[in-house]
Amino acid sequence: MPIPRPPLSRRAITVGAAVIAVLAVAALAFAFLPQDSSADTTTRDARITLPDSPGSTGTVDIDARLYAPAVTPAPTVLLAHGFGGSKDSVDGEARDLASRGYTVLAYSARGFGDSTGSISLNDPDREVADARGLIDWLAEQPEVELDAPGDPHVGVAGGSYGGALALSAGGTDPRIDSIAAAITWNDLGQALFPNYGVTTAASREALGDTVTPAAAQYGGRGVLKRGWAGVFFGVGASSAPSDRSADDDTANSESTDDSSACGRFAPEFCDAYTQSAVTGIPSQQLLDLLTAHSPVAVASNITAPTLLVQGTQDTLFGLDQADATARQIAAAGGNVTVRWFDGGHDAGGTNGASDRAIADFFDKTLRGPGSDTGSEPFVYSTQRAVDERGGDRNRRMTAPEYPGLTPDSDPTRTEAVTFTPATENQSIIRPPGASPSAISSVPGLGSVLGALGSTGAGAALTADLPGQSATFTSDPVDSSVTITGAPRVNLRVASLAAPGEAVLFAKLYDVAPNGTRTLPGGAVSAIRLPDTGGIDPVDVTVALPGISYTIQQGHRLELSISTTDQAYAVPLEPARFSVAMTDNTIAVPTVPAVASSNSTVPVAPLIGIGVVVLVVGCAIAAGVLRTRRRTVAEVDEDLIDTPLVITDLAKTYSNGFRAVDGVSFEVKQGQVLGLLGPNGAGKTTTLRMLMGLITPTGGDIRVFGHKVTPGAPVLSRLGSFVEGSGFLPHLTGTQNLRLYWEATGRPIEDAHLEEALDIADLGTAIERKVKSYSQGMRQRLAIAQAMLGLPDLMVLDEPTNGLDPPQIRTMRDVLINYAKTGRTVLVSSHLLAEVEQTCTHVVVMNRGSVISSGTVRELTAAGGQTEIRVDDATRAQSVLDAAGHDGAVVVDDSTVTVDLTDADSAVVIRELVTAGVSVRGFSQSTRLEDVFLDLVHRDNPGSVIREPDTSKERS
Repeated sequence: MPIPRPPLSRRAITVGAAVIAVLAVAALAFAFLPQDSSADTTTRDARITLPDSPGSTGTVDIDARLYAPAVTPAPTVLLAHGFGGSKDSVDGEARDLASRGYTVLAYSARGFGDSTGSISLNDPDREVADARGLIDWLAEQPEVELDAPGDPHVGVAGGSYGGALALSAGGTDPRIDSIAAAITWNDLGQALFPNYGVTTAASREALGDTVTPAAAQYGGRGVLKRGWAGVFFGVGASSAPSDRSADDDTANSESTDDSSACGRFAPEFCDAYTQSAVTGIPSQQLLDLLTAHSPVAVASNITAPTLLVQGTQDTLFGLDQADATARQIAAAGGNVTVRWFDGGHDAGGTNGASDRAIADFFDKTLRGPGSDTGSEPFVYSTQRAVDERGGDRNRRMTAPEYPGLTPDSDPTRTEAVTFTPATENQSIIRPPGASPSAISSVPGLGSVLGALGSTGAGAALTADLPGQSATFTSDPVDSSVTITGAPRVNLRVASLAAPGEAVLFAKLYDVAPNGTRTLPGGAVSAIRLPDTGGIDPVDVTVALPGISYTIQQGHRLELSISTTDQAYAVPLEPARFSVAMTDNTIAVPTVPAVASSNSTVPVAPLIGIGVVVLVVGCAIAAGVLRTRRRTVAEVDEDLIDTPLVITDLAKTYSNGFRAVDGVSFEVKQGQVLGLLGPNGAGKTTTLRMLMGLITPTGGDIRVFGHKVTPGAPVLSRLGSFVEGSGFLPHLTGTQNLRLYWEATGRPIEDAHLEEALDIADLGTAIERKVKSYSQGMRQRLAIAQAMLGLPDLMVLDEPTNGLDPPQIRTMRDVLINYAKTGRTVLVSSHLLAEVEQTCTHVVVMNRGSVISSGTVRELTAAGGQTEIRVDDATRAQSVLDAAGHDGAVVVDDSTVTVDLTDADSAVVIRELVTAGVSVRGFSQSTRLEDVFLDLVHRDNPGSVIREPDTSKERS
């Protein structure tokens, strides 16, 4: 047996703690104090003159800034800004990339900042050609690493407007080695004039054959996103900066007249947009122009490794836009990686997580193996509804790959959510002037409005308007469902609307059990139906907004089809629609993934912390291993079938109080053992040590042969309820039970939840919040929790507190029947009458020690009075005295009592009958309460011995 190591001195402990504290503070300061990562970065501004367009004699001046790292030449990143920004808008990202060792060229696109020229929305012959010209300029700079003369080793990145430019440049310039595009579009015409409803057989078949998560098909000329389009074109139409000289405009062959309504927009865009903004319907000229100036026109030519980062909080450029670009690149054999993050145009644009993802991608593709990166994981952020639990609503998930991109990849898995069938079609109207209109989102504030709509204060503001919306509701989901992409639904719609004005909006809500509705991402799917020339219904398949969102257990899905939406250009003429779901299901995409870290702590400081922790941890571990070898849990094979054995158990607290002193007892299979004792006897302390909640100072506890230590695996075979339930008051009874079981990490089917709920017998109250429960209801729920998983050993502390007599009777039957299955029950209780009727065995404790133990029958028989009913009590007394049973007392003419502690009752009856005394009844009159009180009083020094209660208890 190992000799226990002497305890450390107080001085040694103090010094050790001080050293650890100093090291920890130093490590934390290194991790979290601001680090000047750009101290070695140098910058220089440049004005780069480029042709205005092919064949033009005019020029534009591009305002740029070059960021050089400490070591050059270096791989280079061409960094483009978002719409309305300038080179200064991306200064932070540029400096971060430079601190990683990249040369970075940030610039203001033509028409923005101090650059000259007009805005042509990524015209292949203008803005995209400018990017190629800037790469030519980079090839001549000494800070830039070259792959060949005139060919810099370069990546291109940008967000929104800059992201589309990065993709377009990557599709037209083979010198580009890596592309990273964030929150951008695939086809600007489809993004600004969406139509997510397809009605032709070919389009519906094409949508069904597309197996990526957020796929959608364009259903033809759609509905103008009036809010976003106004912001988009309003920024570009604003006047040029006041310090922009007239000579600059004169030098450009196609300069913009600042006094016109077009501002800095090229006239062809301004004219086409003005017409469509009035009608709300895009002209074919505008759609063709927007498509030609979008990545969709060249994405199939991209060969460089590409990262697409799209936001889940984005009503301008949804997940479907990145999905379409990814499909194009992959179909042409390109290598594409997709990430979804919790951000977007409705949540402030990109964030630190997306910027780090782009920088990490360049580390891999510009510094790493190049274009052959292989299959990359699909990382996405998923969100849940706001509820009373609080905490972080977002989780980052990682899947092996983005599904369905290539023939070799698995298609996106879908689940069918069934909706309650409607008895008849729902009729809805669009009022004259489309007023009032429903509010689903506000440009740039979608995430804020979505959070507001899930609260009582904002619910009325974002509610669908009566008479304008048809709603379809699912049953509560049995388990959480994570929607990863664009759900699809089949509708049948009949319309009475003017030609070209059959417009509807589809939304998918998450409805909590309390009725709170959340619109994930604040997004809607706009639909423009074809003209039918009558009232014949049209079958339409709708791709609902792409989301990444978890529907929690017990929540419902609600599909809303509305006639108005304030964010869109809704026709003003009145109309009527009839709407029905054709198959009462919605196909929900889901991508299996595992949760991954959301940490934003820099990696380098973590390495320093890790080294410190490793050194300190090794020192501590060495000491712990030496001092605790004797406490390592082992198994006694002889006790492997015995539920509980306690040997010489002791617990002394730091103030010297000895709560438990040498307790020993054994509980075998099938027993119901009652642990009895007055307050302060040490019962609860013993139970807490049994459950590993506190550590004994002496002795041994073994459950099925395994020594009990805090967190011992054998404790999974024990169900317990000790010192209160500890339920979360804002959750329902069912939710509390499920949460408790899920915390064990075991499958829900092993919980035997239905059996536990039957035992709780709370009826419909099981779905109410626990804070509304009475004490008795909480007690019954706690007992049900202890029985989850049907444990082999169940420990209950005062299980009948708060129960009424019928419930106590039910609990008694439950415990007795539970033990009959071969399981074991240990009960601590003050209700001695219930213990007597329920338990097979008892252990009596007082002042921390066991003072008696045995079966209930043995304890009640010891020293107890027996009542005998006879025909002649006086003669019976004489016979008993003569037989040596002293102390017989005549109660009345037909009853005598006597102490038969050591006598066999059958022998006594035979003696009386042989003597001619007729015996009419024979019963034990002593109760467990009498024995218990007698034992406790005898164990207390100086106490008065209480005489046994001789009151009659006739059988």
